[in-house]
Amino acid sequence: MITDPLFYALAVPAVIILGLAKGGFAGIGVIAVPLMALAVSPVTAASITLPILIVQDVVSVWAFRRTWDRKILILMLPSAAVGIFAGYALAAFVKPGAVELAIGAISVVFAVQRLWVERGGAQLPEPRPEGLPWRGVLAGAAAGFTSQISHAGGPPFQMYVLPKRLPRDVFIGTSALFFAAVNWMKVPAYLALGQFTRASLSTSAVLLPVAIGSTWAGVWLVRRVPAERFYQVIYVLLILVGGKLAWDGAASLLH
Repeated sequence: MITDPLFYALAVPAVIILGLAKGGFAGIGVIAVPLMALAVSPVTAASITLPILIVQDVVSVWAFRRTWDRKILILMLPSAAVGIFAGYALAAFVKPGAVELAIGAISVVFAVQRLWVERGGAQLPEPRPEGLPWRGVLAGAAAGFTSQISHAGGPPFQMYVLPKRLPRDVFIGTSALFFAAVNWMKVPAYLALGQFTRASLSTSAVLLPVAIGSTWAGVWLVRRVPAERFYQVIYVLLILVGGKLAWDGAASLLH
């Protein structure tokens, strides 16, 4: 188990952020691994984070178990599995920084455009809820791939699902179920790569109480955000997260 006080000074806030993300403030959890990586290697941070995410998924899935969109999950999960496998197979050839830069830049442009449209700045056709399934397949594959490569699966998922304007709890529940499945699908790859060690798993166990408590706090807080304001909050978070990904990706490619 890790005993460095600096690690816990960074890991506890990171786990709280993960809990808020799992509670419904989608996207901000992408900050957690880079924050932990200030004290340990990114691989160690990722191996500590995944078991925590799986436990947090139990809380968020339970909290929103009655509100989710079956069609979206049926469409996106099979391609997410393909994306995860591709990320595992291509890990040695793909630079995480390039993936982060691309996803981050696209996320910022998408979120700014959506905010502009919803504030009446432009009139663009809304996607039909049942239409354009190929976009859902591509988004699922991208979410699986980026989740496996750089733990950044949220933006591709959101870029397909957010324009559908699902009710707030349906959006959160669908996201919770999707990423709960994705996180379990990543476990074989982590095992194959030897990333689960006794030290990482015991450190995850120490952080679990914080993880569970912060997830319930996220659920409590998000249900107090007015439904009509929820999507504006998520688009702003997507801009911040996308900017962070783009910055980190560009910085890693320049070093």
